[in-house]
Amino acid sequence: MPQIRIDPVDMAVIVVYLVGIVGLGCWAGIRPRLREKSDGYFLAGKQLPWPVIGLALFSTNISTVHLVSLAQEGYKNGLAYGNFEWMAAFTLVCLALFFAPFYIRANVSTLPDFLEKRYSRTCRDWLAFVSILSAIFIHIGTSLYAGAVVMEGLFGVDIYTSIILVSVLTGLYTIVGGLMAVVVTEAIQTGILLAGAFAITGVAYYKIGGWDGLVQSVDPVKLTILRPSGDSSGLPWYSVMLGYPVIGLWYWCADQTIVQRVLGAKDERNARLGALFCGFIKILPVFIFVLPGLLCAGLINKHLLPGEQLSNSSGTYAFMIFHLMPIGLRGMMAAALLAALMSTVSGALNSIATLFSYDIYKRWRPDVSERKLVAVGRVATFVAMIAAMIWSPFLGRFDSIFQGLNVMICYIAPPITVVFVWGVFWKRSSSRAAIVTLWTGFGLGFIVFLLDWYKDKTGWNIPFMMSAFYLFVICSLLLVFVSWLRPHQHTEESAKLVWRTPFEAVKGGAWEGIGDYRLLSGLLCGVIILLYIVFR
Repeated sequence: MPQIRIDPVDMAVIVVYLVGIVGLGCWAGIRPRLREKSDGYFLAGKQLPWPVIGLALFSTNISTVHLVSLAQEGYKNGLAYGNFEWMAAFTLVCLALFFAPFYIRANVSTLPDFLEKRYSRTCRDWLAFVSILSAIFIHIGTSLYAGAVVMEGLFGVDIYTSIILVSVLTGLYTIVGGLMAVVVTEAIQTGILLAGAFAITGVAYYKIGGWDGLVQSVDPVKLTILRPSGDSSGLPWYSVMLGYPVIGLWYWCADQTIVQRVLGAKDERNARLGALFCGFIKILPVFIFVLPGLLCAGLINKHLLPGEQLSNSSGTYAFMIFHLMPIGLRGMMAAALLAALMSTVSGALNSIATLFSYDIYKRWRPDVSERKLVAVGRVATFVAMIAAMIWSPFLGRFDSIFQGLNVMICYIAPPITVVFVWGVFWKRSSSRAAIVTLWTGFGLGFIVFLLDWYKDKTGWNIPFMMSAFYLFVICSLLLVFVSWLRPHQHTEESAKLVWRTPFEAVKGGAWEGIGDYRLLSGLLCGVIILLYIVFR
């Protein structure tokens, strides 16, 4: 694909965005009230309202990986990979109803901290270590690489140059400002990201002649989201229904990088509503991230775009920007891509700083001052950024970055999901069983990852989502067995972190009317089910 010449107008838009977002992030985080206290730096003083939480959750989740790879998957497989967006709404309901209340009531700064209060210190140490690794290799590494690939396709910027530039700028305001800088910039970046996505979708939708034009130009199966066994997408409906809850509950309910926004909530009600607000926003990506790829395929089939110039489907999004966006809007789209990239990277960096400071350094130096703790967090952020910069170029080995991202999650998530889910719903779930499950599950996941990585030699052909489900079942059986042999000895605190019944979760205080989290949870689930019926 020919590279876009950087027009002065486009360059001006990009420069204004970069200067503005870095300046805003630094200003938000260095205000005297927040800059010296550790909870102000890591958790924004626990003063986040629900709109900011919801926008920050969505912005941290949606990275350049999603903009680029969901368009690629839309081009190749239609709406099938939209399952990762709509199924997320159900796990966000679980976060709002079952997990967020305990996180707020336990007054924890990190999820490993919660795991210690529910189980043991050993479980906390294990989760802190794995959470730091997942933030570096999954959240930051994939985002940096995907963003660099797009910027190379658009403007011819060398991949390594892009990685270094974005890392320096994002690391700057994250190190200076902490979580307050992250959530303030994420709220702005979400708006930019959505504006850019709506723009390219709207132009493509108009050019193809609306929904009727799309229906006439693509294979009808590509307009469905639930696929049968053997479908070329590799996502049969049963693997989505069985496998996604496993990775979704980890990602949205037990991953520090994501849940840290909820931990910074003003109170329990804001935490619940923030998660649900994000759930409603998650309806959009199917239409503004996946659908553009399918529209691109339709436009090529109708000879409205020069398909011969799209030599690799990974360049679908850049291809559409090049051919559909005028000067000025190209710069806005580049800014949207940078927004998606920087928001995910900054969120993950702040989570690493929090995990290292609270769960590792403070254990070694329990009497550390708050000023010193913040300084340690900033050093951890810098080191993590360097590690991610080194790792990210190796992600080019994956055929699809989005599939590679989810493959890695499928082999990490099952034991963590098991320990959290059984921990809040089954009183007998024990600390001994939890640590045995975490270590065994991690080992099994690594073995399965190797079998899948070398599948040409091993013959491994189990879909990655089903692998996650099978690992979840094995880990659950192991946890239940060990817990029956060695039941948990509850403290007064840990006993309060288990629901007696699932219905107990909906008895908490709620705002009246539309602010009632129970009403919103039911509404969100109903809307998603209706969408599945329409696009089945």
